[in-house]
Amino acid sequence: MTVELRPLGVLCNIACEYCYQNPQRAAHNIARRYDIDVMKAAVEEEGGPFTLFGGEPLLLPLRDLEDIWAWGLERYGSNSVQTNGTTIRAEHIELFRRYNVHVGISIDGPGRLNAVRSARSGSDAATAKATARSEQAIERLCAAGIRPGLIVTLHKVNATEAALDEMNAWFRRLDALGIRSVVLHVLESESADIRAAHGLTTGQSIQAFMNFYALQKTLTSLSFSVFAEIRDLLLGNDEQVSCVWTGCDPYTTRAVRGVEGSGKRTNCGRVNKEGIDFEKSDTPGYERYIALHHASQSAGGCRGCRFFLACKGYCPGTSIGGDWRNRTEYCELWKHLFAHCEQELLRQGHVPLSLREDRPQLERRMVAAWSAGRNPGLGSLMATDASSPPRACAT
Repeated sequence: MTVELRPLGVLCNIACEYCYQNPQRAAHNIARRYDIDVMKAAVEEEGGPFTLFGGEPLLLPLRDLEDIWAWGLERYGSNSVQTNGTTIRAEHIELFRRYNVHVGISIDGPGRLNAVRSARSGSDAATAKATARSEQAIERLCAAGIRPGLIVTLHKVNATEAALDEMNAWFRRLDALGIRSVVLHVLESESADIRAAHGLTTGQSIQAFMNFYALQKTLTSLSFSVFAEIRDLLLGNDEQVSCVWTGCDPYTTRAVRGVEGSGKRTNCGRVNKEGIDFEKSDTPGYERYIALHHASQSAGGCRGCRFFLACKGYCPGTSIGGDWRNRTEYCELWKHLFAHCEQELLRQGHVPLSLREDRPQLERRMVAAWSAGRNPGLGSLMATDASSPPRACAT
């Protein structure tokens, strides 16, 4: 579980044109007031620890950042923040160091490859300056011994064939700086125009991900988390994987507990398609996953997919047509990556979950658990069969 503390909601100094939070901005649902004491109480009720999130959380005054992080360090032993990095100054770096703040930076590439993360003014010059500030922030953080994790969204500007060599060179430079973790996202936007202008085709997405899969084998410390997660899922281990693989209820988003500036509880912004922060449901439900198990793939379901237990239709925020009841629109991409990793595991002598002889029984057991209001991890699901080694099915 992650508690996302969002004092300023989706307020941002950039507001990238593809951002999944733009429906809230278009609806003018932007907070500008917050109560630190109320937020602290709400975080404690949620159980913490928390990530300072936005929008752009570093728009907060330094004194308020220090107040929040001093409390977070005392209460939870560490802090974290997700930022676009454009506003990071020496004073911020000192706070990061003093209050044990893990820093995540959202950036899509160097120079022109980050152009889709346009500055609010919309001018190319302003965007280039903002990108340069983010790149400088990464270097300054590494020089200070604070290695940020990165989130990189893939789109036509940075992930088509013409850009991949430049992206590979950038990742090699980041590897040399000591960056260890990069999360790759596929562009998610509620705007048909933005998707048409910047979204990758399935073939382009597969090419980009396979390029980075090969690149990772040549790097020293940097890894793309998605590939390790897919491997873990196929081995039946989902204890450390991202929430997108774990059967999220879009009305509760158990893995993401949002706390707004007023103390209000909200869901993960990726499932917010209408610009409205609906009230968070108290009890998670797993209707989506029961339905996906039974519905045919031609009808938006997952029936018959050997990767269903591992993938579960992926994040509901990426569902076909923006309808959480459907499987992810990136289905073919994930199938390709699962199939590639599946073959690697077979060559290494493992029996992937997708090819286990007892997979149909495991699926039925999982559906029964969802029907009873439970969402067991893959490890516990398979624990009853631990006495005998897994066998591969004939196909």
